[in-house]
Amino acid sequence: MAHRHEAHSSPFAQLIDPAAFSAAVAHSERLARLKSRVCRPLDKPLIPLVRNAEQERFDREVEHARARDLAAELAYADTH
Repeated sequence: MAHRHEAHSSPFAQLIDPAAFSAAVAHSERLARLKSRVCRPLDKPLIPLVRNAEQERFDREVEHARARDLAAELAYADTH
């Protein structure tokens, strides 16, 4: 059984035998004893998203400028 323990200690064990690795993780007493909690900081934003006309106009200008810059870079790349 020492070989089996060594295989699960290897950082490449998940690549070599993913099913055995997953089973070992699922049945690990040491991992089960770890304290854990699920943190989901992005589920509900603390600051509500407020859009206004000025911000939306600015965002459109930035996106159009990006598109113009990309088009210019592509045109330059095609000619050189």
